[in-house]
Amino acid sequence: MRRLVGRLGQNSIICGHFGSGKTNVSVGLSLAIAAAGYRCALVDLDIVNPYFRAADAALILKDAGVECIVPQYANTNLDLPALGGEIFSVFARGESDPGCYAVFDVGGSEGAGVLGRYLPYLRQQGCSVICVVNMYRPLTSMPETAAADLRETEALSGLRVTHIINNSNLGRETSSAHIEESLEYTREISRLIGAGLLCTTMHSRIFCDALSRKYPDMTFCTLPDSTRRLF
Repeated sequence: MRRLVGRLGQNSIICGHFGSGKTNVSVGLSLAIAAAGYRCALVDLDIVNPYFRAADAALILKDAGVECIVPQYANTNLDLPALGGEIFSVFARGESDPGCYAVFDVGGSEGAGVLGRYLPYLRQQGCSVICVVNMYRPLTSMPETAAADLRETEALSGLRVTHIINNSNLGRETSSAHIEESLEYTREISRLIGAGLLCTTMHSRIFCDALSRKYPDMTFCTLPDSTRRLF
C-alpha cells in the first residue's frame, strides 16, 4: 500500500459496510504512510462497531510512529461517541505541515454523518473518500446493493466517494480464486458510482505477485503483516 500514498489527499476517509474490513485497511494504510516517512494520525470515528476498532491496534500503531486518536470510552464497557479536541489538532497540524497525513476510520453509512462537524476542514485541506467493499459479505454481495450503500454514505457525509478498495475475502479461507472472482464485481461498483478502483488488498504476498502478473493493469496490495495479529 505504500506506493498508493502519493495518490491520496492529506486526509483519507475510510468507510464501508459492516464487516467489509475497513478498520484493517485503515490500520494498514496508516502504517504504509508512516513507512513512507510521513507523519500520520489514525482517527477512530467508528461509532457503529464496538467489537473491532482502531483502538485494538494502538500498540502496533505507536511502535510505527502513528498517533492513534480514539473515542474516550473505546475498549471499555461504554461505547459512547465521545470525540475529544485532539481531532481538531490533526487539522491544525495538517494546515501548517503538508507532510502530515490523517486517516479517518468511519463506521459505514450509519456513521458517516459524524463527519458533518469536520466538513469545513476536510473541504479546505482536501480529502480522499475511500470505500472498502467485500463481495463475500451478505448485505453487499451484489454490485447494485454495494453501490446503493456507497450512495447513502455520500448523502449522509456530504462528501463524494473518490476511490474504492476491494477487500473481498473469506478470512483465513480466502484463496487466490476468491480474490480473482471479486474483480468484476468491483469493476461494476466503480462504474455504477463513478469512483476509481484504488487497489485490491490481501494478506498473501504469493497471491499478490501472481495476480499482479496476470492483471498488469490493476493494483494489488498486501496489508502489513502486523495487522494479521488483529484477527
